[in-house]
Amino acid sequence: HVQHVNCQFVLTAHWTPLVICIVDKCHLHLQNGNLSVILHVFSTFIPILTPISLSYHTTATKQCGDYEFRCANGRCIPQIFVCDSDNDCSDGSDEASCPKPTCNPRSFQCNNSRCVPMVWRCDGDRDCDDGSDEWPQNCEGRKPEKTPRCSSHEFQCANGDCIHGNWKCDGGFDCLDRSDEANCTHSTCHSDEFQCKDGSCINKSLQCNGHHDCRDFTDEIECDTVCEGPDKFQCRSGECIDMEKVCNKQNDCKDGSDEPAKECDNNECLSGNGGCSHHCNDLKIGYNCSCPAGYRLEANNKTCEDIDECAEPDTCTQICINLPGSYKCDCGDGYMFDPVTKTCKAESGTVPTLYFTNRREVRKLTVDHSEYVRVIPQLTNPMALDMDMPNKMIFWSDLSLKKIYSSMIDVAGNSSHHSVVVEGGIEAPEGIAVDWIHGNIYWTDRVLKTISVATTDGSKRKTLIATDLDKPRAITVDPVNNLMYWTDWGEEAKIEKSGLNGADRTTLVKDNIVWPNGITLDMVSQRLYWVDSKLHSLSSIDVNGGARHSLIINGEKLSHPLSLTVFEEKVFWTDMSKAAVFSANRLTGSDITKLAKDLVQPRDIVLHHKLKQPASANWCTNGGCEFLCLPAPQNDPQSPRYTCACPDGMVLGPDMKKCVAGKRPLLFLLKKMEFTSNTEIKPAAPPVKVKTAAPLPPQGPTNPATPRQPDPTTTTTTTKKPTTTSAVQPNPIEQL
Repeated sequence: HVQHVNCQFVLTAHWTPLVICIVDKCHLHLQNGNLSVILHVFSTFIPILTPISLSYHTTATKQCGDYEFRCANGRCIPQIFVCDSDNDCSDGSDEASCPKPTCNPRSFQCNNSRCVPMVWRCDGDRDCDDGSDEWPQNCEGRKPEKTPRCSSHEFQCANGDCIHGNWKCDGGFDCLDRSDEANCTHSTCHSDEFQCKDGSCINKSLQCNGHHDCRDFTDEIECDTVCEGPDKFQCRSGECIDMEKVCNKQNDCKDGSDEPAKECDNNECLSGNGGCSHHCNDLKIGYNCSCPAGYRLEANNKTCEDIDECAEPDTCTQICINLPGSYKCDCGDGYMFDPVTKTCKAESGTVPTLYFTNRREVRKLTVDHSEYVRVIPQLTNPMALDMDMPNKMIFWSDLSLKKIYSSMIDVAGNSSHHSVVVEGGIEAPEGIAVDWIHGNIYWTDRVLKTISVATTDGSKRKTLIATDLDKPRAITVDPVNNLMYWTDWGEEAKIEKSGLNGADRTTLVKDNIVWPNGITLDMVSQRLYWVDSKLHSLSSIDVNGGARHSLIINGEKLSHPLSLTVFEEKVFWTDMSKAAVFSANRLTGSDITKLAKDLVQPRDIVLHHKLKQPASANWCTNGGCEFLCLPAPQNDPQSPRYTCACPDGMVLGPDMKKCVAGKRPLLFLLKKMEFTSNTEIKPAAPPVKVKTAAPLPPQGPTNPATPRQPDPTTTTTTTKKPTTTSAVQPNPIEQL
């Protein structure tokens, strides 16, 4: 039906109404919202539904779903992200028309409208996201007491973060505000010296010598190995010539080694196959032996032996079975082998879902992008994250509140269902890991330099490791084999492991590692994966410290990675500098994909799927321990399945099950401490500031330093026994 209205027509049919304008006697202009179409009419105008041909142009933008908000730039975001104080649209349109909150009389209203307790105003800490609670105009007549945050061997960034002192002026941006590279002057090297990327000088003869003489390893980058390949010949006098010049009756080598009279035109393979077990190859000078595919030469260079392809890291996604001259891949329980991708896929279950912290909230994103929502809103400063998937619980730590929380996943969005698991005697819980089999939670504390354990309800707790830790960060557990692994980015950076009871502590990695942040374990393949924010690398190693493999070494692709997780053939990680979540193939490091962007401080990340936390025997069910029952590492068939443990200040009695009074292993800081110098310690002046509503100052993006190329060497292991200490450690605020 066509209705004429002032030279315009409204067409009503089975589709939505279109506004039609006559351009001329042969063309019509149709418009519906952002859709613009020019029609060329080949038939009479009435009736309008006769066949026509058309050409059109469109300015249509993406249509958002019922539960989405359209940004001014055309992007669609979940409706719940609107007016949450985060710039999710990237153009600010999701926060443009939001009503300003009204702060109560006991609160201070930040310049960006956020409310923080009034007692936090002008206290020396940036509690408002924009720092307005510390602006001079808001602090007239009040001088906050400034205390040193960094130790004597550290450098304090302009924003207050602490980094290693030797990272100052090393050519890489380690402070989020880049202040560690400000006002740096690099020396000029002499003509007989090589200048490292960090500005230091070494003798030129040390370049490309196979050893890292520069602190940043740049003396071994882009080194060409001479005279390699079948087309080159190495003269005994040192020259490198083309193979075609060998045995051409002309001396091309200075010493004539390319024209040996007895070897030129002599086929050694004609006599006994040259002693080769398989293939003998006659060369212009001499001969060599070779092997069929799947085999290699033994040390005698004549006999072939089978290649164990399974000894190479990441040959298969899960299980590798070596065969004579070949190998095959298999999958663990619950997975099936995909013959197309040659990887293991989950047979059934829900869609794998990523959970990650994002400044003041926890979000979840299905890996197929079918769902992207906020799970826990309005948190203060969430850092670490983990789950007890069989019991449908989620755990997180808060750096500002200095607590560890838990909730059932399905009600985590309601703060009334949040439970405090750990509080008091905790300063910087930057890593947590849940033992879903024995019901315990483990956490690292960078300030106290400890690793502790508690029951998941928080009723029982113990300091497990309190020695030889500097800056412990991430932690992951394997309760099937009763082991745990953690990273430490202190002066001597390393990755360590021990039993879940703290026994049999061993260093797995101590070479070519500088700033190890996140660490995760693939339970099926028994490989550890970690990211290094200083080397801009993503690497893996087996659980015994062997078969090290560098998947990605790239400052652009790995600017400031913080946490990671693995599932099937993928590895997922957060990058604070790029404010995004990424994925890649965990065997090759290829197929890097951005899954979520425009985030604010993405930190920890975990993947939820029923296969991530397999069931196993709980040896502590009938342990008979008076306090804590902790699984023990299984080094041999006679190893105990568990050991009993006592709270700090008590030890096991003669029966090794009950607790009796003993020496305190560690003097804990049970309230906030302030430091007037690098050595003097004094209690904080009352009232003690316990934050409950605002996060720490936001951390800006970091630009990558020049990537380093560490050799994938496997380190030797050393065993350490924890000892008692009573030293109170300083409390610097450090960069992630």
